[in-house]
Amino acid sequence: MLPRPPFKKAKDKILGKKYELDLVFTDSKMMLRLNKTYRHKNETADVLSFSLSPQLGQIFINKKFTKNKKKLWALYLHGLAHLKGLHHG
Repeated sequence: MLPRPPFKKAKDKILGKKYELDLVFTDSKMMLRLNKTYRHKNETADVLSFSLSPQLGQIFINKKFTKNKKKLWALYLHGLAHLKGLHHG
């Protein structure tokens, strides 16, 4: 379940109301491990998104950004964009 209504509202608008999303806040150590395992990059990440099926996904956000609401919101939207199918570049 998402922590606050603005997060749910954005998820519903971008991915749809039927899309199930896990939002996970974790530390830099776990972000590094995930980034190494799934992206083969030996560096920590601010946000990582994983599409598990067409209607199910996960967004991991480095918890060091939870105090900065603008950065947190930007990372969340970044994760949603990746789950929608948008890529860098």
